[in-house]
Amino acid sequence: MLCAMSSQSRAGASDGGAVDVIVVGSGFGGAVAALRLSEQGRKVLVLEQGRRHTRDDFAAARRDPRRYLWMPGIGLRGFFSQRVLSHVGIIGGVGVGGGSIVWAGVLLEPKDAFFTDPAWPSVPDGWRAELTEHYRTAARMLGRATAPIKGPMDEHLEVVARRAGAGETYGPTPMAIYFGEEGVTVPDPFFGGEGPERTGCVMCGGCLVGCPYGSKNTLDLNYLWLAQRRGAEIRSDSRVVSVAALDAGGYEVELADGERLRAGEVVLAAGVLGTVELLFRSRENGGLPNVSERLGVGVRTNSEAITAVLADDVDVDLTRGPTISSEFYPDERTHVTQNRYVGGWHMRLQLGPLVDGADPRRRRREALRALASRPALQLRTMFARNFIRRLSVFTVMQDVENEIRLVFDRSPVRPWRRVLRSRAGEGLQAPSYLPQANAVARSFAESIGGRPLNLLLESIGGKSITAHILGGASMGTDVADGVIDTDHQVFGHPGLYVVDGSAIPANVGVNPSLTITAMAERFAARYAARRASDHPSRTATFAHTTEENS
Repeated sequence: MLCAMSSQSRAGASDGGAVDVIVVGSGFGGAVAALRLSEQGRKVLVLEQGRRHTRDDFAAARRDPRRYLWMPGIGLRGFFSQRVLSHVGIIGGVGVGGGSIVWAGVLLEPKDAFFTDPAWPSVPDGWRAELTEHYRTAARMLGRATAPIKGPMDEHLEVVARRAGAGETYGPTPMAIYFGEEGVTVPDPFFGGEGPERTGCVMCGGCLVGCPYGSKNTLDLNYLWLAQRRGAEIRSDSRVVSVAALDAGGYEVELADGERLRAGEVVLAAGVLGTVELLFRSRENGGLPNVSERLGVGVRTNSEAITAVLADDVDVDLTRGPTISSEFYPDERTHVTQNRYVGGWHMRLQLGPLVDGADPRRRRREALRALASRPALQLRTMFARNFIRRLSVFTVMQDVENEIRLVFDRSPVRPWRRVLRSRAGEGLQAPSYLPQANAVARSFAESIGGRPLNLLLESIGGKSITAHILGGASMGTDVADGVIDTDHQVFGHPGLYVVDGSAIPANVGVNPSLTITAMAERFAARYAARRASDHPSRTATFAHTTEENS
């Protein structure tokens, strides 16, 4: 196996004989690509910069920041990453399974406005029809089920929905969680016995800090698990630093330790920050000279804002349930979910007074004034007893048009290095304030009896905070309009694909994991169809279908 190669074997891999496709990243796009291309008989190598985390790691991370945080520059190799740029703060997961590690498991399809956004390139029947069957496949593979619990946090959110005149939109959230019988471990319930055993959700409220019970349907328990059984290899601790097109065809991938690997095709699925930065660096060093000048343009934050409420009752416990279990739409373009955050100790340091205002500078002044006028209140919030048990967090997203831009420029801290930086976009800017988000927090606080709160990075920092960054290597009609075509292939570089959230050209308006998975399923289906067209005698020898797995 490549992860235990001799130097001679490594040279063989570099000659391109060992691998057909290299997949960079093991999140929702990379995991799907790994399985489906392996089923098509391709020899697949997945390169993941993070570690292969264990259930013990997730349990320890709830208490130990060293096991939780991904800050490799200072030796922390956990799984939770938070990167702050000038206009945006981006939350993500690092490790085998990518973002699914810190994912709440929400599996929602967007509303029609997403599919008809003019940013999409044209397809014959429209994008809703184009993706319908792939949404079904993705939902089956990720084990979609409705949250079976309605606790006090959900009940108060229903009150908020009714007060907003949107009670009919309130309901339980479809989740990628095996609920089963609480705490009971059973043989694989999803893939006819071919998958791992699973344990019924214990309702601990800690989905966002990794599931130590095997209940959340993270990608290592479905797509990646099955991909390995089809022959795909997954190498952790393998950070890719550049990709270069070869004169004779195919690509060479360079790792941070200097190792070079070759393959006929490469799938980039390192998330928006990873994929966009890799394309920038590879274009700049001459490895991928034809990458579109649209790279980094049209980055979306999913128009997201995060608010919270700390209940006054020090003895209340709102944590029982999965992290997210209910949702509603306060208006046609806005979606709200509640969040439990067991293990989210860092939220003590990130929350402050709720302040309104679309003007970031004025809002910053008001927030600072509120902190200065009542410092004791802020300290009581930060050091509150039973903080996590009393905390309710709200993710509010919209499918409205706005964007920022990513560029590859000198670091403001280490100017001898070039890094991703954010700039104002071409159109409306991604917001750091949503009035609907503040309204939800105020109404919930009134219902439960508590203090409504903003993220300080939003109110004082003026940044849009998101776990759902999208775009930057978006689909387009041609190289002047986008970075990739509707088959996910990079313009000017055949055999190089982008299959992750950076391919999506519009705000999804809800948690985008199901959409990224569905688009990756579509990529794999079109990839198979093109190979069959190019080689009519070739059959899908390894066509182990989703239906057989279900």
